[in-house]
Amino acid sequence: MILNKISLPSLLFFACIAGGMFSPNGDLLAAKPNVVFILADDLGWSDTTLFGTTKFYKTPNIERLAARGMTFTRAYSSSPLCSPTRASILTGLSPARTGITTPNCHLPKVILAAEATATGPPHLKATSPNSVSRLKTSYYTLAEMFKDNGYATAHFGKWHLGSAPYSPLEHGFDIDVPHWAGPGPAGSYVAPWRYPDFDPQTPDEHIEDRMASEAVTFMEQNQGQPFFLNYWMFSVHAPFDAKQALIDRYAKQIDPNDPQRSPTYAAMIESMDDAVGTLLDTLDRLKIADNTIVIFASDNGGNMYNQVDGTTATSNAPLRGGKATMYEGGVRGPAIVVQPGVVAANSRSDEVIQSSDFYPTLLEMLSIPKQPDQTFDGISITPALRGGSLDRDAIFTYFPHSPPIPEWMPPAVSVHQDDWKLIRIFHSGEDGQHRYELFHLAEDIGEQHDLSAKHPEWVQQMDALIEAFLVDTDAVRPQPNRRFDPAKYRPDLEGIGRLKNSAARPAKKSAKPRGKPVAGWQPDGTCTLKRDGDALVITSDGGDPYIIYGLPKPIPQQPLILRFNMRSNASGRGQIFWREQDVRPPFLAARSVKFDPEHDDATHQYAIEFTPSSPIDAVRIDPSTSAGQIWISNIRLTDRAGNVLHRFTP
Repeated sequence: MILNKISLPSLLFFACIAGGMFSPNGDLLAAKPNVVFILADDLGWSDTTLFGTTKFYKTPNIERLAARGMTFTRAYSSSPLCSPTRASILTGLSPARTGITTPNCHLPKVILAAEATATGPPHLKATSPNSVSRLKTSYYTLAEMFKDNGYATAHFGKWHLGSAPYSPLEHGFDIDVPHWAGPGPAGSYVAPWRYPDFDPQTPDEHIEDRMASEAVTFMEQNQGQPFFLNYWMFSVHAPFDAKQALIDRYAKQIDPNDPQRSPTYAAMIESMDDAVGTLLDTLDRLKIADNTIVIFASDNGGNMYNQVDGTTATSNAPLRGGKATMYEGGVRGPAIVVQPGVVAANSRSDEVIQSSDFYPTLLEMLSIPKQPDQTFDGISITPALRGGSLDRDAIFTYFPHSPPIPEWMPPAVSVHQDDWKLIRIFHSGEDGQHRYELFHLAEDIGEQHDLSAKHPEWVQQMDALIEAFLVDTDAVRPQPNRRFDPAKYRPDLEGIGRLKNSAARPAKKSAKPRGKPVAGWQPDGTCTLKRDGDALVITSDGGDPYIIYGLPKPIPQQPLILRFNMRSNASGRGQIFWREQDVRPPFLAARSVKFDPEHDDATHQYAIEFTPSSPIDAVRIDPSTSAGQIWISNIRLTDRAGNVLHRFTP
């Protein structure tokens, strides 16, 4: 009865004293908001319905999340590849500072300090440093901060920052499900999968359905205390598979003129979106949504290079490039921040944000001080969340590597300042000097017009920012390649970091084949070959294993797809070559396609499309660039319609 005589401001004061606060509907809530961090894998800027860039994909739950908070139109990952961005989220630091600049954290070798290299392939002008391969436990991670402030912590899904003793359990998380250190899902999205000690509950269970279910259980068990739920999806990373019913439904909706036309990828997007809906439904059902901060982001741009359903996985249009490139399509993605009662519902911001901003932002949102000696490369974006602008000079993306993909670029670093973007391409100019590309994104979002020659003053000013950033982060930089041979240099091949065939010369043959043919396949390079049941087993003792098969009769010229299953514990890029009839030398870089194997000791399916210019009479598979064992089975050559033109029987 006494409370009836107390004013509302006094009531709020006493509620705060008691350790509580009120929601907008008047319910008394815990003082510490819950935090749910949803990170999609390889989700591009045009892969959701947030920006009007897709007609094919359906993401109603992501739209539902956006209606509760603020959508950022210019959100950037800290790297165009996953592991560097993930480390950046957990530390608030740039990949230039952590040294994690490639997604190599699933590989056996433990590297805790980045190392500069002096030499590289002779056709490249610059070297790439050796990346750190584990997130060191000396960092005070986001999860450790939450745990020290009384939060229950749990990680669900992809990690890719190292296995024990560098797993989520050593970085502040109480729970880690399915405790998997690989670069993607183990084997497939739809069961049966191959996670150790984590079996499917139904024969065809989808991993995102299962992860969402596990996350629901965690929220139910911890609804009475603050929790930090780190839901890092496997979706929509390769391998590309999905619920068959969804694939069949999207297959009926394809527009052949739409660059987004893979029914499998569309089905993967829907399952990802369903998981978001499951989390939102649970927050609502438990009546804790009003006291929960939700962040949604992607670790890098969309994968527009791998083949699925006879086409590319997705398109990032109108952005240029995709995953693993320094162009906008590689680093720009969707981002949403929700905090009911603080962040305006259904709001938008054009402020530039980056992955390293989330840690300092959460500290300010929760009024938690940083550690005395803790520094961040990111900033708090709370002024933007309140509808204002950010006080920052620029953001930087450090990617000192050169993946062998279309839209390739030699090792580079970029700076975004206002509407301008400058890319410094290390040692790629004349006499070992840097080369530059300058874009005005407000007028050229597709980065089609390099303005570096027209605005040298902007290049000079923005490059000074880059240099200051590299010095401040103590970045291990690319070096001029001492082995660079101008006679072997071709600009169109400069980005191919693993080119066995120098320039356009034939591939170097070993002096003697490494063994007798097995089922028609000749081992060569650095490997031997044997048969194990229905599989070919390649054992490599170096960086150049490959096997060659001469077809019994030529396959007519047409678009072709080489399909096979592969399990590997090696590392590095893969590549296939084809030999065109009566054309010598036999295997050229111009007649090859690169692909990204999953070297996680799980079986994955590959479908690599290529279009020869004449009939072919041989194929060659280069499965890795390191020592290790590789199992390959169910190899067949098909047309785009899936008709088998030749089956390679072991």
